[in-house]
Amino acid sequence: MDRRDWIVVGLIAASAIVLATPAAGQLLTRSGLPTPYGATSVAAADFNRDGAIDLAVGLLGFDGVEVFLGRGDGTFEPPVLYAPGLSPSALAAADLNHDGIPDIVIANGTGDSVIVLLGNGDGTFQAPVTYATPSVPVSIILSDFNNDGNLDVATAEQNDPCNCVAVLLGNGDGTFQEPAIITYAPLGADPLALAGGYFNGGGNLDLALTENFISSGAVQILLGNGDGTFTLGDSYALDPNPLAIVAADLRNNGETDLAVAALESAGLAVLLGNGDGTFQQPVYYDFGKDTNSTNVAIGDMNGDGIPDLVAAPTVNPDNFNYSAVYIFPGKGDGTFGSPEISYPVAYGSFPTGLTLADFNGDHKLDVAIADQTSIRQHALLNTGQVKFSPVSMLSFSNQKKGTTSSPQIVTLTNQGPSRLNISSMTTTGNFEATSTCGKSVIAKATCTISVTFRPNISGELYGTVQIIDSASTKPQVIALSGKAY
Repeated sequence: MDRRDWIVVGLIAASAIVLATPAAGQLLTRSGLPTPYGATSVAAADFNRDGAIDLAVGLLGFDGVEVFLGRGDGTFEPPVLYAPGLSPSALAAADLNHDGIPDIVIANGTGDSVIVLLGNGDGTFQAPVTYATPSVPVSIILSDFNNDGNLDVATAEQNDPCNCVAVLLGNGDGTFQEPAIITYAPLGADPLALAGGYFNGGGNLDLALTENFISSGAVQILLGNGDGTFTLGDSYALDPNPLAIVAADLRNNGETDLAVAALESAGLAVLLGNGDGTFQQPVYYDFGKDTNSTNVAIGDMNGDGIPDLVAAPTVNPDNFNYSAVYIFPGKGDGTFGSPEISYPVAYGSFPTGLTLADFNGDHKLDVAIADQTSIRQHALLNTGQVKFSPVSMLSFSNQKKGTTSSPQIVTLTNQGPSRLNISSMTTTGNFEATSTCGKSVIAKATCTISVTFRPNISGELYGTVQIIDSASTKPQVIALSGKAY
């Protein structure tokens, strides 16, 4: 593996740079992963070396980390809990001791430390080992910061006595040197998230650190010196609370670019790299009204060989929260098209962690989400065959109880190479649907689904169209909402 690809990121909104595989962008919910409360972060790796991707989920509060072993079909075994009593703010997975087995590193959000869980190769882990950091670690990146061939740990640290980046140099056997090497953030900044890359064409790994100020955010470039220390580079203004950042070559030109998600932003910010350690000013790609995200990832989701942007934001129309997955298709020049949206992932939802991996062995990137307000985390499969337009929730308004609305139309497209067989199409809630799809849709053909709203009570009402077809083992869902009086 080229060491330029050897970067593993764990953030407050855990995101990952994943090697892309051919896929299309339509997603469906496959697995709900049970957790005792909410979750802060998620990382994907093959912990038991069976060829199926597994998940490690950092739990909210003092509940430690749950490991879900994948079955290879997009579903997972019941979780096993590790490090109970630990409060993970972020986690990352990689092979720390050169034994071919993924290990886990956890940022302890209350203990001024990182915790290392060395993997046994069968999906279990050794007892946790603690390494001190100067303050509260809120994000993690694993890479080789001193060019010795061993993975090191870098954390973004908050609160007194150190608003800084701390680096623990790895010994190559899964242990780390103390004390941590410190690089201070600019005065007044709260460090939030880290991403790594080679920003200036040199042989040393650089970092991009997002920061929060009283009413604004920024990304601070830290140019690597090759020994675990960094020199402050340029800084770029962002919307407040930039909680997630990823780095990748979005233009296939050898230069590293950045994408950022901020809690107080209606879109994702993209900063294109100049190759000399500087970046162009951010360009924003909007989610739309009442939507924001604390996570972002990069991967080829539509099979064209070009990186796409992926986010799982919270959508909050009229103070009713639900989450969705937005895929901004890349154009290959560092710009992105309008998002394809998979609605909804979950209601009453606040996704904080996001990772991409192939969970069912079909060579398409799937999505896993850590949800801070749900007792079930989410794995979504990339179907690659069925596409809906529009992909946003169908909304009806001002409908009198006992009457029927005018129809709204959804177009279903069979993007696959073979016939799509439809077993059933049903609705839930105060909605009715008819379609021209029949029992099957030939390859590359379209059909329409006509939905009406007939409320029997007043207020805000919700429902779905559920379609069972040969593209998936789970129903594909069109989300519906309506207001009645």
